[in-house]
Amino acid sequence: MLRKVVAFKPLTADLRSPNCIRNMTQENQQGRLRLGRNAWLAIIILAVALCGTTAQPAMARGRPVEIADAAIQRDLVYKRINGRALTLDLYCPQKASSPLPVILWIHGGGWSKGRKEQHSPAISFLNDGYAVASIEYRLSGEAPFPAQIEDCKAAVRWLRANAAKYNLDADRIGAWGHSAGGHLSALLGTSGGVQELEGNGDNMSYSSRVQAVRDVSGPADLLRLYHDASDASTGTRPKATSYIDALLGGPAEQNKTKAMAASPITYVSKDDPPFLIIHGENDFSVPASQGELLAAALKATGVETTLEITPQGHSAGGPRFLPIVKAFFDKYLKKSQ
Repeated sequence: MLRKVVAFKPLTADLRSPNCIRNMTQENQQGRLRLGRNAWLAIIILAVALCGTTAQPAMARGRPVEIADAAIQRDLVYKRINGRALTLDLYCPQKASSPLPVILWIHGGGWSKGRKEQHSPAISFLNDGYAVASIEYRLSGEAPFPAQIEDCKAAVRWLRANAAKYNLDADRIGAWGHSAGGHLSALLGTSGGVQELEGNGDNMSYSSRVQAVRDVSGPADLLRLYHDASDASTGTRPKATSYIDALLGGPAEQNKTKAMAASPITYVSKDDPPFLIIHGENDFSVPASQGELLAAALKATGVETTLEITPQGHSAGGPRFLPIVKAFFDKYLKKSQ
């Protein structure tokens, strides 16, 4: 199926300049995507807050850039469990001369909401020779942890098993997610080889490891996040903690072992893939300290890690960071091509 997609071309200012980052928050951060003349697909670049509501999109002004015709495969079944089919949407640029590196997009929504149709800015990378796979996974209302990471790993294995069919590079798969999706992307990165999180099903002979991770506003230490979010002086528990409870299948305070098992920081080791972590210093859903903790742990073991703290909230990043993101994925997913 061929469709023409229009996304935003980011501005090309020096993104690491403090003035540039400060100015980012002063500009109108909303943007729009236009449909191409023959397109029925509207790609909406949005940020989904951990609490499951849609945060204000971190979109700076830019100009539309037309993306080359894309082959779109919808609702490809990557796993079946308990009579339920889990699917992904696969976007590939046409006329690729060699197997395509893949960016796996994992949506956010507090592990309890969200859909694979919530597209990431990764879609704009079709022009740069990437395939993008946007997956659905079991939400906490359907199954508690580790169902979510088991599904993500199954999707990676499926991509490898079907690489030849869809002209994908099985050795070049990166993960990218925001909020709960950032958490799962980070967990994919740090838990490679952890059999307890692999689950069961098809394609078990294939690796579920990824070669690069972009984690945006994702939790890294669920126990720390849970305790930091709770107000001991008043006994109140903000909504974020209820999502952690739902993910774990019970109160985190009574499921500390499971909370540790669900935390990306638990599995950090020297063989983890490179990480690009972006977090907003004004994030009141998942504090920037979560990104800092993970970055410090990764760096301590020698993992190549880049941490960007922006003066934003939970919807950190935006189009102005796309050149940094592209450079990151190009370095680690295209270095041998």
